[in-house]
Amino acid sequence: MTTAGEGTFMDHALIESTLDALVATNSRALERDCEQIALQYLAQQVEPQFDIDSADFDRDPRLICADRYWNHRFRAEPTLYTAVHCAGWMAEHIAAAVHEPIREKWALGYAFITRDSVESADEISDATADIVAADDSSCHKAYFATLYHAGKLRADFLFDELAQFLDASLLAVSTGPHRESVLFNALRAFAAFGSHRTNARFACELFDQVWSAPQRTFAATDVVLNGLAASADFPGRSELLRDRAAEAVAAYPGSHILTYRLATGRWLCGEYDAAAVDIDEALRLLPANGWRVSHELLQGQYLARRDAIEAARVQDRQARADRERGERTEAEIGRLAESVRGSVVRAVELVSVFAAVIAFAVGSLNIALNGNLSLSGRLWIVAELGGGLALFALIVVGGTWLIADRLSRRPR
Repeated sequence: MTTAGEGTFMDHALIESTLDALVATNSRALERDCEQIALQYLAQQVEPQFDIDSADFDRDPRLICADRYWNHRFRAEPTLYTAVHCAGWMAEHIAAAVHEPIREKWALGYAFITRDSVESADEISDATADIVAADDSSCHKAYFATLYHAGKLRADFLFDELAQFLDASLLAVSTGPHRESVLFNALRAFAAFGSHRTNARFACELFDQVWSAPQRTFAATDVVLNGLAASADFPGRSELLRDRAAEAVAAYPGSHILTYRLATGRWLCGEYDAAAVDIDEALRLLPANGWRVSHELLQGQYLARRDAIEAARVQDRQARADRERGERTEAEIGRLAESVRGSVVRAVELVSVFAAVIAFAVGSLNIALNGNLSLSGRLWIVAELGGGLALFALIVVGGTWLIADRLSRRPR
């Protein structure tokens, strides 16, 4: 690719003025015109020569044009060498104040759209040798190349490979102080959440380290939430994802991907109605005319999650209806059982009293017909018989009430 000094047959000043004039253009025309200029650079095999001092990917024509240019470059040659060239161009043309957010977005974004071209260990080794031997800025180029390759592994959910690459590869080691960056640790956390070689406690420690970092960026935020969402389940995972995603949405309002993470967290927590609202909002925020190929993939993911949430809502409503029906049935059975118990108690009372009356009548008749006893003796015996039978009836009725009361107090 021709560098600045060789691109003599392109009027870079005219291109810059043309780009600057596009600021007031509507978004669709802006993207179309920036795309055409990027294609001119590619056709002439010349790298853009303008400088960028903004991280506004929606309205800055220079950044949009450069983004389109490097997007095409990575699609044509999705290698670490392209990443190195891109890092070198960024060092020369992007202002330091906006360098980091653009570097993170480009490295992970270009990795995502070229995730089907993961380079072999030998290819990584060869590229690393060239990067390290290049110049004093090799650690910056190594860092961008590391993010690019790590982004591919992340997009393919190759957790163990990502963990090994970040911890042991010479390319990752060559990044120097960048190994302590928040995004680097976020990628380590992502790998730990999915790796079979680590446990949830270690992954959560890395997650907390990233989350509490004052320098935490949008990219780092999304990477760790992505890892948490992709993790095998562990106690508190759903609530952690929901709560942290809610914080992220509050910190970066209008982000479709973070709103999608929040919908996932609420879905896992069983908050299906709230999750349905969030996933619809994520779909609304997703640009309808996305530039990157990832647009259709993201839309597919969001729609699949929406279907899962709607299915869960239907099942939850059915389960609630079944529970309410069961509770009504149980209550009706309880009322019927209480009615039956009351009827049995009243029947026992009636039988007891009736039996006592019959016994008293028969006993009294026999005593009255016994001529061997005096009147006072007969009356005394009749009184004793009546009192005993009354006590018998009272004991039977009291016992019946006691048993019925205990049955009514028994938990169901």
